[in-house]
Amino acid sequence: MFLKSRNNGDMIDVSRIRDLTNLYHDKVVGCYQTGEELQDPQEFNKSELVFLSGEDLPKCWTDPKYRVHG
Repeated sequence: MFLKSRNNGDMIDVSRIRDLTNLYHDKVVGCYQTGEELQDPQEFNKSELVFLSGEDLPKCWTDPKYRVHG
């Protein structure tokens, strides 16, 4: 799944969707999609990722207490 870095706007290919949607995982493994050569995998904090549209990731992917209200 392609996401975007909140910091620099570069596109990132997240390799394991299961880690992305698991709200108890703070980090995911992915590769920058810059240049012509495949980049080495690295860890990214989910808090630094957004959808390509710029929209934040859903709280149910990032916050274990998303069902607790205020």
